[in-house]
Amino acid sequence: MGENKVFTKAELREAFPDVAQIDRRLRDLRDHGWRIDTSRDDPSLRQQEQRFVTRGADVWIPGRSKAPKHKASLTAAQRAKVLHDDNYLCRSCGVGAGEAYEDGGGIELAKLNASRRKVLHSGESELPEYQLVTECKRCGTGGGPDREVDLGALLELVEDLAPLEQRLFAKWIDADQRSFSPIEKVWGIYRTLPQESRAAVAQAIDDMTG
Repeated sequence: MGENKVFTKAELREAFPDVAQIDRRLRDLRDHGWRIDTSRDDPSLRQQEQRFVTRGADVWIPGRSKAPKHKASLTAAQRAKVLHDDNYLCRSCGVGAGEAYEDGGGIELAKLNASRRKVLHSGESELPEYQLVTECKRCGTGGGPDREVDLGALLELVEDLAPLEQRLFAKWIDADQRSFSPIEKVWGIYRTLPQESRAAVAQAIDDMTG
């Protein structure tokens, strides 16, 4: 069909009627340099449309379909540690597990997972090439095979912070973690509870403040 052409999910399934889980197989191409944008990446696209932007590796050739090393599956213990370290809050937008947000004209509940974020840097650096972070499904969808962070752009953002904010940020760097307020910590843990447990917390607070 050619690069920069738009297609729909229905057309994709019609073109490959015998291929199971065609949507997942299409997403897997992003691990091999293929760029296929959705409406999350390109607002001009409708929800059912996707754009074929860039061709990647010829994955049908033996030896070229192997996923890169950084795509190896995380263990349950690794995933649990990442979520715990980020206080069960999305590193990108701050949403808590199960918290409601608007998405594509409807309301969805945030689902958190551990994701790998690529770090771009120039020159000699001790920064890892990939970093594990907590992300919600909305923030982790789209944008190519990896979420990227540009070190130069980050430094510009730090420079634009107010002096008080810079000092606070420096404290977070020294501690190697963000300092959550007590209420933020409680909120992050609360959002991981099932609905009936949340109701018990709400009742307990009513009793305390009533």
